Amino acid sequence: MSIDFDIQPSEILEGVKILTPSVFEEARGNIWTSYRADEVDGLLPDGMSFKHDKFSQSKHNVLRGIHGDHKSWKLVTCVYGEIHQVVVDMREGSASYLKWQRFVINRANQHLILIPPGMGNAYYVSAEAAVYHYKLAYQGDYIDADEQFTVPWDDPRLNIDWPTTDPILSARDGRVS
Repeated sequence: MSIDFDIQPSEILEGVKILTPSVFEEARGNIWTSYRADEVDGLLPDGMSFKHDKFSQSKHNVLRGIHGDHKSWKLVTCVYGEIHQVVVDMREGSASYLKWQRFVINRANQHLILIPPGMGNAYYVSAEAAVYHYKLAYQGDYIDADEQFTVPWDDPRLNIDWPTTDPILSARDGRVS
């Protein structure tokens, strides 16, 4: 059983990497590796490594994001269910500024997305439920929600083609549900 990754750069967003793990399928289900320091930490700037992990459980039709900061690298994936992961370049001056890319992540299409600082991160839950995993790398202290930027999910500058027009959002993202 191999536990390596196929690592490819995004063709749309400068600095974003798409990691596809080898998935071992058998009668009981499957198993795959989400992180190996020797392969993944080499994608980060020198001296930086992942510091902590977070999980988020969401129900169908929830849209989380678009959030980001100018300090954190994020390695994100869906470990249960199905999501539409969207990454938006919010770095003024970047060649891909205001461009976005969507990744449908589920059991049959397992990917991890490495998101550099300055990118907006969002996802929509298209399954009945989903479990989302973040692995974070940063210098110094963690930047929490009150220090992050938020971009409206339906910002007309971005024109993101979400799979819904009426998602469940937090107050931070637009309305309380």
